[in-house]
Amino acid sequence: MKTVAMLLFPDFLLLDMAGPMEVFSIANRYLAPGDRYELSTIGTERGALRASNGVNVQADLHIDQANECYDLLLVPGGPGAYNEKHPPLLAWLQGAVTRANLYGSICTGAFVLGHAGLLDGYRVTTHWHYTERLIKGFPKATVETDQIYVQDRNLITSGGVTAGIDLALAVVAQDHGKKVAQDVAKVLLVVMKRQGGQAQFSPLMATVAPHETPITRVQNHVLEHLDEAFSIERMASLVNMSARHFARVFAREVSMTPMEFLQSARIDRARNLLETSDLPLKTVAYKSGFGSVRHMRFLFSEKLGLTPTQYREQFS
Repeated sequence: MKTVAMLLFPDFLLLDMAGPMEVFSIANRYLAPGDRYELSTIGTERGALRASNGVNVQADLHIDQANECYDLLLVPGGPGAYNEKHPPLLAWLQGAVTRANLYGSICTGAFVLGHAGLLDGYRVTTHWHYTERLIKGFPKATVETDQIYVQDRNLITSGGVTAGIDLALAVVAQDHGKKVAQDVAKVLLVVMKRQGGQAQFSPLMATVAPHETPITRVQNHVLEHLDEAFSIERMASLVNMSARHFARVFAREVSMTPMEFLQSARIDRARNLLETSDLPLKTVAYKSGFGSVRHMRFLFSEKLGLTPTQYREQFS
């Protein structure tokens, strides 16, 4: 029997806990008694812990009582994960992971692991909205921004919220084979492998800074004329800069090249049109500046892992 423990702290995200635990619970229906998962929760406080949605949960054990060697030790996300550090939990975690066969996090639970020094040297992921914050906070980790979940040796981390279900299904498949995991996925009405990664949910282009600079003037002009052709030279001419100097300043201020910005802006424009209108793909491609449906399809597949048609079916 494999043991799975979920750590709880004030302001954790309830779905981060419930989704994965439900996967393991349903898997038990298909497993022989000796192969089933034994589930438990470990709390940082005695008594009920309030989740971020206001629901109170009573943990099975306090961290002072939890000294087992768990097969899988998981940390959920939530405001309590990325806004607080929980020193007693961090100290306990540093010892507990040395006894666990596999440990990891769901969503922003990666921040708890990071503050405990457990991400350094590993490939990891988190909710798309927080990847930049994780990169800046823990530069010794390699943050994968588009993965639904990432396993690197004995560490497994997932993207946002429901990605914890994907993580748990992957663990079940490793432990008991793909067939059991598929049976669990069918009960939960989810797919074993999603089309595309987290990029399909997140905007590719960051919001233009509110203060006016030569670079933000170019950005806003491009956004207002996305159906036109642009080159670095044309963008640079808008603010009387040389192409080389403009490209260098743009990359420094925006953290992407001018052409990466243009491409991301066009994809985001097309995504918005696909989500909110019934315009033909040819019109969407024209209004977004792609020039052709073929070019738009290629970039969607490359950046989002979905074709424009698949994107519309999934998000409109």
